[in-house]
Amino acid sequence: MRTASIARKTGETDIAVEIDLDGTGAYAISTGIGFLDHMIEQLSRHSLIDIDLKVDGDLHVDQHHTTEDSAIALGEAVAKALGDKAGIRRYGSAYSPMDETLSRVALDISGRPFLVWKSGFSQERLGEMDTELIQHWFHSFAGSAGITLHIETLYGENNHHICESIFKGLARALRDAVEIDPRKGGAIPSTKGTLG
Repeated sequence: MRTASIARKTGETDIAVEIDLDGTGAYAISTGIGFLDHMIEQLSRHSLIDIDLKVDGDLHVDQHHTTEDSAIALGEAVAKALGDKAGIRRYGSAYSPMDETLSRVALDISGRPFLVWKSGFSQERLGEMDTELIQHWFHSFAGSAGITLHIETLYGENNHHICESIFKGLARALRDAVEIDPRKGGAIPSTKGTLG
């Protein structure tokens, strides 16, 4: 069973997350930020990773800690569920169209966290979420999950579509990368014999 549970409590957030990499895309998301909930729901549904995520954060201050820590906890859960990464495909990529927008996401479950971000937003908020925090969410997720993550919006105008196409692209790329490849026979996908 490639599952994981993470409990993360600081002076800024109290988080509980459970995931199943081999799920059906079932989710229960509550961060206190409606737009972020919607995006993580898209991540779950289109990756087929079951995600149960509850965040109690200091939203009376601002959204930064809740956004950052939700990504850290979720990334930690993915890394824990992957274990030694034996047999996984390791790489994943997706072109993700949404109406006038097209985004490209490519990732490597390398154990070497890195984010390349070539996207942006023309408005300060989506719903009640600060758009400046969206890039930070992906940076935090890549760091704690231990993945190399490249994100690029090739074109697009609607800010909601841009963000949602990126989350859906991550979902599809992650779905491919975490899948077990029967041809690998349980081998770790690296000539070094280890990832991380």
